[in-house]
Amino acid sequence: MQTSAATVHERPAFLGSTKQLLIGGQWVPAASGEAFDTFNPADGTVIGRLARGGPVDIDRAVAAARAAFEGPWSRWKPIERQRLLLRINDLLLAHAEELAVLETMDMGAPLSRTRSTVQWISQTILHFASCTGAATTTTSSHSLPGEVMALTHKTPLGVVGGIIPWNGPLGGQWWILGPTLATGCTCVLKPAEDASLSVLRFAEIMAQAGVPDGVMNIVTGYGSEAGSALAAHPGVDKISFTGSTETGRKIVAASAGNLKRLQLELGGKSPDIVFADADLDIAVPGAAMGVFSNSGQICYSGTRLFVQRRVQEEFVERLRHFSAGLKVGNGLQPDVDLGPLISARQLDRVMGYVKIGSEEGAVLAAGGARLGNELANGYFVEPTVFSDVANTMAIAREEIFGPVISVIPFDTVDEVLKMANDSEFGLAGGVWTRDLSTAHRVSQGIRSGTVWVNCYGMVDPTVGFGGCKASGYGWKGSTEHVESFLQRKAVYINLN
Repeated sequence: MQTSAATVHERPAFLGSTKQLLIGGQWVPAASGEAFDTFNPADGTVIGRLARGGPVDIDRAVAAARAAFEGPWSRWKPIERQRLLLRINDLLLAHAEELAVLETMDMGAPLSRTRSTVQWISQTILHFASCTGAATTTTSSHSLPGEVMALTHKTPLGVVGGIIPWNGPLGGQWWILGPTLATGCTCVLKPAEDASLSVLRFAEIMAQAGVPDGVMNIVTGYGSEAGSALAAHPGVDKISFTGSTETGRKIVAASAGNLKRLQLELGGKSPDIVFADADLDIAVPGAAMGVFSNSGQICYSGTRLFVQRRVQEEFVERLRHFSAGLKVGNGLQPDVDLGPLISARQLDRVMGYVKIGSEEGAVLAAGGARLGNELANGYFVEPTVFSDVANTMAIAREEIFGPVISVIPFDTVDEVLKMANDSEFGLAGGVWTRDLSTAHRVSQGIRSGTVWVNCYGMVDPTVGFGGCKASGYGWKGSTEHVESFLQRKAVYINLN
């Protein structure tokens, strides 16, 4: 196992000070006057302070968003919103390196990943810029008597509340900001308390691009305070949430007050299935990084790795060798493959599951230890592989959200599909095979929102993704995503 010490000291000028809330175009302190520290997970150092927003601040932000929605922003033409998104894209690219470094220091992902994220955001912005004409009016044929004209309007829904996680806030915010700006809605964004800095910095950049005051509002703080207040707020028309299934259930309950619309991307325990005929030179690194990317902190990670029994021994040996060659360390260092986990709390959670896996009788084939010595102040763990896992074990059923693979043997297609679907989750899945019939049969048989064949983790914003079962509902990306930020209105005009 290669490690990398935290010896790079790039520090964006944005870091260090206490960050305020963005409400109605103004940066303001929390009503309570309180703030809390935010940390670099690579070394545990404080890199800033965040305003501790609460229900009072959410009230202020929702009021500002409503005023903006009903003000001049409502009269912007689609071409004007498109030009705004294109200006934002230009500024994103101009600040690409700053944003990548800030994201790495804020949540730990290697620079190679955060730089790629910036380019993906650009693609996402351009996609939503192409959707600004989605709010339309159409005439309809009908069977009503007399001279009646029927019109169908698609109009922006209103105020959207966005609650995003810490595992990729710079990109994750665009599943809310993109359709908000494309349709003419407004939003109140609540980033995760563990990683809010890149969202706040990008808000400054968006203001430079000309986003009107109140169209985007940001309230930092804790989920139990600011997040719950946003989910329950009667002035919010839609909640878009990404996070745990447990919290998702609370948001569903909180939304009942005004029956607000919901889009939920929740937990996952995705099956990734390797057949004996797969090209193992591709399948081993592909399946491994389908879990180890972002240190396993991705909701659709293929952590249940089903391997056909007759190649299991060879596959696990290759997986062990591949894992040992990965470089773990501060994401600012060159050639780092895995950064730290987000927090000491998450590190404790992951190591707890490593202990449980061994107690349950799984074989620890690789990793399984916290990395110490020069990395002791960061939240680093070795990429970990368990073999001979039963689908009933806790490490195969519960979301760990860390770099832990559970290898589960199988013999037949019918058997593996039954095991793959024996889960409360249904976010994603993968198939590795050279047989076209097997690829179609298994990809159709897995109950999930996304399935990858001979690859893992690609997301095209023009296609999108979503989940089923306890992994949530509602689609992210594509024109369907934009449509979910609109509401229909029928108008019947008697022409007599």
